[in-house]
Amino acid sequence: MDQDAPSEADQKRMPYQLPFPAEAQQEIVVPAVIPDDERLWVPQMENVWFRPLCLNASQGYWVNLLRVRRAGVLSRHRHPAPVHGHVLRGRWHYLEHDWVAETGSYVFEPPGETHTLVVPDDCPEMITLFHITGVMVYVDPWGQQTGYEDVFTKIAMCRKHYEAAGLGTGFVDQFVR
Repeated sequence: MDQDAPSEADQKRMPYQLPFPAEAQQEIVVPAVIPDDERLWVPQMENVWFRPLCLNASQGYWVNLLRVRRAGVLSRHRHPAPVHGHVLRGRWHYLEHDWVAETGSYVFEPPGETHTLVVPDDCPEMITLFHITGVMVYVDPWGQQTGYEDVFTKIAMCRKHYEAAGLGTGFVDQFVR
């Protein structure tokens, strides 16, 4: 063994020694996922906001917190790709299912799922982390499209809000990959 080579025990605590691939994107680290600064919440509709964490334009997905401070029907929508959710505060359910997602719950929504999100009357605040791939297609009760969201509409909403909030349109760039 080379006398200058670190011991096996020392190697375990060494950082990776080679350069990362030139094309590798920079990681995103968000120290305070639920921020103190209200300007970081992007308004989506009255009493509904989202907080972007990752807006991946090259792969067509986004990860955000959805915060709702009102009871009632939020939206009816369809997902052509999978969605993952983790409830951080409060609770919600879908009219089409008999389960309730509560604080600490994980929800997997398979491709093809169409549902109507409801926040119950006795829930003052709901915050859920969602990872959404592709698009959310808003529909009426018979499946007719009424609107949509994708990573690009999310980025545009962020740019508009952050400019108006005094953070600048480029503030969102830290979340875009």
